[in-house]
Amino acid sequence: MADPVSVSSDPSQQSPQLQQAAGAASDVTRSLPHALGPEKSLLSSMLQEPQEYIAVAVEEKLTKDHFYLPAHSTLFGFLLELFADGKEVELVSLVQRLLDRGLLDRVGGPSALSDLYTYAPSPGHFRHHLQLVKDKYVLRAIIQNSTEAINQAYDAPDEVATLLDTVEQKMLAIREGRENANTFDLKSTVAEAQKQFQEMLSGQKKTQGITTGFEVLDRMSGGMKPGEMFVVAARPSMGKTSFMMNIVEHVCMDLNKPTMVFSCEMTALQLVQRLLYARSRFSVSKLSKGYTPGKLELQKVPAVALEIARSKLVIDDTPGISINELRAKARRKKRDEGIEFIAIDYLQLLKSRTKQAENSREREIAEISGGIKNLAKELGVPVLILAQLNRGPETRTGGSLGVPRMSDLRESGSIEQDADLVGLLYRAAYYAKDNEEREETEGKAELVLAKNRNGETGNIPLTFIADLMRFETGAPAAEGSGG
Repeated sequence: MADPVSVSSDPSQQSPQLQQAAGAASDVTRSLPHALGPEKSLLSSMLQEPQEYIAVAVEEKLTKDHFYLPAHSTLFGFLLELFADGKEVELVSLVQRLLDRGLLDRVGGPSALSDLYTYAPSPGHFRHHLQLVKDKYVLRAIIQNSTEAINQAYDAPDEVATLLDTVEQKMLAIREGRENANTFDLKSTVAEAQKQFQEMLSGQKKTQGITTGFEVLDRMSGGMKPGEMFVVAARPSMGKTSFMMNIVEHVCMDLNKPTMVFSCEMTALQLVQRLLYARSRFSVSKLSKGYTPGKLELQKVPAVALEIARSKLVIDDTPGISINELRAKARRKKRDEGIEFIAIDYLQLLKSRTKQAENSREREIAEISGGIKNLAKELGVPVLILAQLNRGPETRTGGSLGVPRMSDLRESGSIEQDADLVGLLYRAAYYAKDNEEREETEGKAELVLAKNRNGETGNIPLTFIADLMRFETGAPAAEGSGG
């Protein structure tokens, strides 16, 4: 734990709030919260009836870190090992095993084990005592993290936003039990991998993650998996925001999953309008040309509006949002509303306000890209983020004109490294030399899956319906048009 904080300035010159904070800091020198009686009660129950009570402790995600006394922590960790290996837990063999491992003295010796065996707590109090032990652990964690934050705040760090982000992350981790959830268990992880393999063989599970609604993309990627960062990049006017919103529509409305969208460029109203017209397949652009919608078309828009209002969609349109602020908002929504998917429009409009980022655009993009990837892993959700390509596609000639490459990503090094999937969106009609070529290519679009950390890469044909700002799987029909 960090050293206690001391306030050297004259208390009479401090505000009442600062004097109170200084007094709270000095209280850190007191004994940390603990509950030795309940700890002893838990271990006694587990020694007397291991199959029952060690199993309950495992179900309740109790770890050796929850125990205040090192001897209790060591003994509980050893009991977990024996339980996981299916070995019998009884006094004589337990003493011998601890002795063989050089742990007998660390748990207090044979007398301490005998004392625990004869402690005889009431079985009905086990869960109550377990919660007491957990509560004291939480209090100790709060004190430790708060003390570290106080020390760092008094040191007047240059990166105040970064410190605030770190403090919030640690406090939320305590609330959500993240430290325990992130503990790696090889046996259970291997078992889960085998289970998914068997499901795919039997056809029960075609994708491992959240589907995008684009069949070929889902087949090639296996879906958007928890912890993955999916970058969709394109030149301006290629329709990347429409592509993102088509996926958002599928996830939040067809799959009914809580979804959060961060829009740095368009307002929440503009995004909802796109979603409304694309899903109801209503062409607003035709109204300006004198088109009169039919009765069924007019009825569908309100119906879809009601459907959107009932969905679990959250839109944050804060302009110039920083990566730290974005992460803080996403954490809260994950905690409060169980967000399962995040979409961001777009990477180059995010900000990083560290001093290193002020001096280097490449460094800023690296911090933003790394921050998004860390957010995906921290929250255990897939994150789709749009990105802008440089002018590389326009500089090419012949049949390669306009065709994007992964190297066209602006400040591409860090983005390529952090991304699990990279899709490059391209519409040939945008680069047509004349009207004839434009008519031939109208509606044709392609997503080049240039990087796929866990699967195949390749070109995915799409149809872009301009009037609806909507992409669909597959190339346009031979006689079709973009509208």
